[in-house]
Amino acid sequence: MKSIGCYIHIPFCESICSYCDFCKNFYNEKQVDAYLKELEREIEDSYSKLPIDTLYIGGGTPSSLNIKQLEKLFEIINKKLDLSILKEFTIECNFENTTIEKINLFKKAGINRISFGLESINGDILKILERDANKENITKLINYCNQIGINNVNIDLMYAIPNETLKILEDDLDFILSLNINHISTYSLILEDHTKLKINNIKYIDEELDAKMYELICSKLENWDHYEISNFAKHKSYRSNHNLKYWHNEEYYGFGLGSSGYEGNIRYTKTKSLSKYLSGDYINKDSIEYLSPKDKIYYDIILNLRTKEGIDLEKFSKIYKKNLKDYYDYTDLVKNNLLIEKDNHLSIKEDLWYISNSIIIRFLEGEVTNE
Repeated sequence: MKSIGCYIHIPFCESICSYCDFCKNFYNEKQVDAYLKELEREIEDSYSKLPIDTLYIGGGTPSSLNIKQLEKLFEIINKKLDLSILKEFTIECNFENTTIEKINLFKKAGINRISFGLESINGDILKILERDANKENITKLINYCNQIGINNVNIDLMYAIPNETLKILEDDLDFILSLNINHISTYSLILEDHTKLKINNIKYIDEELDAKMYELICSKLENWDHYEISNFAKHKSYRSNHNLKYWHNEEYYGFGLGSSGYEGNIRYTKTKSLSKYLSGDYINKDSIEYLSPKDKIYYDIILNLRTKEGIDLEKFSKIYKKNLKDYYDYTDLVKNNLLIEKDNHLSIKEDLWYISNSIIIRFLEGEVTNE
């Protein structure tokens, strides 16, 4: 039987970071209680009963919810969703509001993967990001996760932040590598509209320094499985199966305020208005995208080329009844060593991932017209 991924959005935070453009609201106990009731109704209304194999609770900051609210969230999930074949269950957390009691609850609820937002441990950088970090608390929480058997832990690292140096980044990496974790996600700062950094007219760092920072990260993590442009697993078994669904252009439900989903030939994003959501008006009709076969191929290309394995050419031909070369002429890109065609896969060389966007644009320019 077909299975599917599932993303649930918890849009509440105890503080709003200066760089964040995700759908979020300040934590308010009564609002959270109302939100969880509406989330249960939304799932009842729109869940099509497919068994879920990966489940990801993101935010916002899911760990900002109190124990009672987290228990309610897990009750909804277990009561309303088919988790009979669930393999990976992830929750996003901040170290600042995660406690031993909450980690015990996560374990009891069946969570087997925790993704912690750290971003940096440098005091000056944390001030810019409007975040906090305590090395002793971080180490304590990571050790406890491993102690009780949640050993698939990810840490998010942000770089290319104003005033950041290679030395600051290296110190961040050294600290993260000193922890007993099995996954690291890295993100170059993006100055999104409506964020405090963009409003305050903060500028990007020099592009050459950004490239050197990415190179430093890849070098420090050279013994890790660099399976996607921004993601590293200590071993292949610790890859994020849920995020791989996104990069493999596979289907997933989206539940909750501002969540995105992909079902059948439809991509959608739910409303970002909390008042609309709480009134039962979930769908942002302007966001609905009905995909043609050509659209699906487009997503297959731009998403799969972010990964180490790239595009599975045999799988592609089975799905679309033609070879990829019937749709796109990428001969010159292979000839110029920008793409590797090997073992029925087409991928971008890892040492060129930093310029992958320009390679993908050139790939898409090679569309074959059948007139």
